[in-house]
Amino acid sequence: MSKPNALDVSPDPELLAQAKAAFARAYAPYSRFRVGAALRTPDGQVFAGVNVENASYGLGRCAEQSAVQAMATAGAREFTDVVVYSEATPPASPCGACRQVLFEFAPDARVVCVNQHGDVVSGYVKDFLPHGFRLEQRDDGKLPG
Repeated sequence: MSKPNALDVSPDPELLAQAKAAFARAYAPYSRFRVGAALRTPDGQVFAGVNVENASYGLGRCAEQSAVQAMATAGAREFTDVVVYSEATPPASPCGACRQVLFEFAPDARVVCVNQHGDVVSGYVKDFLPHGFRLEQRDDGKLPG
């Protein structure tokens, strides 16, 4: 991305409020680095997620992944926008694993990362992961074979 706020946007107020509310509920007793995320599906449903740490560090889950998991659990398979809220400066952007998870469901979705100062980092999922990949799927959504 050529500039931090590549889309020249402000975070969607509803998604920002949901991401902030989620942020307050994050479970980060080890790093104290809390993150909240909220995404919107094409039909207007909003799903939020938080980072959830674990004493076995590799078993932790990021906020973006938690939001996608909530969406998938509800049966949705696509989102149009995601807001990621943290108190990092500059605003924390999705990690590599989250970028791939987001790409799986919506490579053309808008990503807006924001912090408590209102700083914004934005772009499309595919901007954050320019060489992301998806496996071929059958018409019924299952992988071939």
